[in-house]
Amino acid sequence: MTRITAWRRHPLARYAVLILALALVGMVYAAFVQVSKPADAALASGKVDDVAKGKSLFDAHCSSCHGLNAEGTSTGPTLIGVGAASVDFQMSTGRMPAGQPGAQVPSKPLPQWVDEEAIKNIGAYVQSLGGGPQVPGHEQVDAKLGDAGKGGELFRANCIQCHNWAGAGGALTQGKYAPNLNNASPTQIYEAMVTGPQAMPVFNDSTITPEEKRNMIAYITQVREQKDPGGFGLGRIGPVTEGLVAWIVGIFALVLAAIWITAKKRQKS
Repeated sequence: MTRITAWRRHPLARYAVLILALALVGMVYAAFVQVSKPADAALASGKVDDVAKGKSLFDAHCSSCHGLNAEGTSTGPTLIGVGAASVDFQMSTGRMPAGQPGAQVPSKPLPQWVDEEAIKNIGAYVQSLGGGPQVPGHEQVDAKLGDAGKGGELFRANCIQCHNWAGAGGALTQGKYAPNLNNASPTQIYEAMVTGPQAMPVFNDSTITPEEKRNMIAYITQVREQKDPGGFGLGRIGPVTEGLVAWIVGIFALVLAAIWITAKKRQKS
């Protein structure tokens, strides 16, 4: 006990305790990092071969805009931290590789080298750079498991300002636009919510939970199948189109009425 007491009173004892505590914290942190990183890589499709193939494809087709290390350039943003979900959305919808620069990158037919395997590999490579949202699983996007009624409430509260109540899309400012959702797959809809492409805000899990996202997907896919019992759908764009058609039809009817009235007066005279 005397030796222990003497050691505790030594001037360097407090520094030894501090160093021991820092070493312990470092070991605990390293253990957690080693567990989480492999898990994250595995969920991202994360095989070493996939990442290597993705790196090769990225260097050949993407690095001219996004940089050799995906750090971004004057013509393309950084991809560090965007995740595999962003890659899958942008490439599967034909937005990437981009054509001519503009206010917004439109969808277009996929080039021959882009297929599911290429998208998966590039997604694995980008995921390995800094994590980020991952491609959702089947249960997360299965519309059959969602509640379309609740999804409709969420969609009307968060999305119709840009996408229209039926997902028909619409114009935004500075040449941008909200795209039509009728051709988007459930996976692409989910990915758009978690990555916020172009002018769209990000709806992370703290804003809209995965269950609520699935409900919204159920609503969007259900609306596509609805018919228009009132007559022509007019693209379901909304009151602007309906008002324009009503105005044109109304003016045309008035012109016909004026011609008919004038013709009758001439016959009487």
